[in-house]
Amino acid sequence: MPYDTVNPANGQVEYSLELMDAAAVEQRLAAAAQAFPGWAATPLEQRGALLRKVGAQLREQRDAIQRVMTAEMGKLRKEALAELDKCAAACDYYAEHAAEYLREQAVVTDAQRSYVRYEPLGCVLAVMPWNFPIWQVFRFLAPALMAGNVALLKHASNVPRCADAIRKVLADAGVPDGVFDVLHIDNDQAAEVLRDARVAAVTLTGSERAGRSIAANAGGQLKKCVMELGGSDAFVVLDDADLDATVAAAVKSRFDNAGQTCIAAKRFVVVEAIADEFVRRFVAAAAERRLGDPQDEATTLAPMARQDLRDELHKQVQASVAKGATPLLGCEPERGSHAGYPASILDQVAPGMPAYDEELFGPVAAILRVADEAEAVRVANDTTFGLGGSVWTADRARGERVACQLQCGAAFVNAIVKSDVRLPFGGIKRSGFGRELAEHGIHEFMNIKSVYVA
Repeated sequence: MPYDTVNPANGQVEYSLELMDAAAVEQRLAAAAQAFPGWAATPLEQRGALLRKVGAQLREQRDAIQRVMTAEMGKLRKEALAELDKCAAACDYYAEHAAEYLREQAVVTDAQRSYVRYEPLGCVLAVMPWNFPIWQVFRFLAPALMAGNVALLKHASNVPRCADAIRKVLADAGVPDGVFDVLHIDNDQAAEVLRDARVAAVTLTGSERAGRSIAANAGGQLKKCVMELGGSDAFVVLDDADLDATVAAAVKSRFDNAGQTCIAAKRFVVVEAIADEFVRRFVAAAAERRLGDPQDEATTLAPMARQDLRDELHKQVQASVAKGATPLLGCEPERGSHAGYPASILDQVAPGMPAYDEELFGPVAAILRVADEAEAVRVANDTTFGLGGSVWTADRARGERVACQLQCGAAFVNAIVKSDVRLPFGGIKRSGFGRELAEHGIHEFMNIKSVYVA
């Protein structure tokens, strides 16, 4: 059965693709199973050298891959290039640090010798989203390959050529056949692949609904899984915040990538003493974001990735307004744009509204006014999600104290929440479980083995 990918900027069909049949899927599963023993036995230095070549290929092919990213999911050219550079840097990072992270660790016990060693699990199925179509993959792939695992990628249906571009990068770098491949399959087929005995584990970045389905399947098979799901990050503005810096960061965090970022600031929790001034400046700065051709360097707001996603976001906005939220900017689909939604701000957001209770996965900011610091912490934590959060204040010690009270996987003070290959990344509550990146990320898909020699 074929499916089309549609350019979100103009509505034109970019690509038509046939789903793989059972024979094609079996071929790739068999190749992965065959490749695993040899790849796991490949010396770490050789795996690292290949991963550095992967990074070099990403840099060499960045312009071509950027055009595919922009055509398939609408990412601004400059944002796509930055994403590709980040992927290349992650490859270099794990090539450099894997030996440190995977070294045997001696432990003093009653034995003559005892230690902990790390061994790869096997084939990992990666179910990945469209919003960062290259980075989301490499965030998992670089550490997984350095660990000695092999991988199969089931990418989002609207970015199939991004998936193929990743496969080409690895092939051009000389990564052996079967170590990484792409499955152009639907969700039902992915569930069958996960049930296959040759698949050892699964990682998913996506919606809560997708996470529940994949995690239930993995649990039924007693297979390791890592879930990076949605977020509704709080951006806490205290009464002593530097508003110039805070507003600039608020605009960037909410509207980059058309707001389609799990760790984007979505709920702006602002202490009442400075709320009016913050909101005035925020509206003025956000109004400068302009939709347009994502290939044009002058465009400062990308379209949303699909028209149906834009329509769903608008329903959330309308429902919030119907329940009392005040639209201050935007809040109507962009005329003449296939999937465009303008930079939008809702004020007076309260519990019971979608803008308060749900994730707004698009360029809409929700203003939540609070009386003081204590209420700011309470409101920031009043969510089913727990991915990230940030605190903005002139007092670093105060900011750190508040950050440590936020119920989330990453809390930043006077900085936008972002993934950093040097820090573990992941959430709590309904934002998922497990960690990617840093030392923690490479250990997620390994057998942590205790060896005891009496």
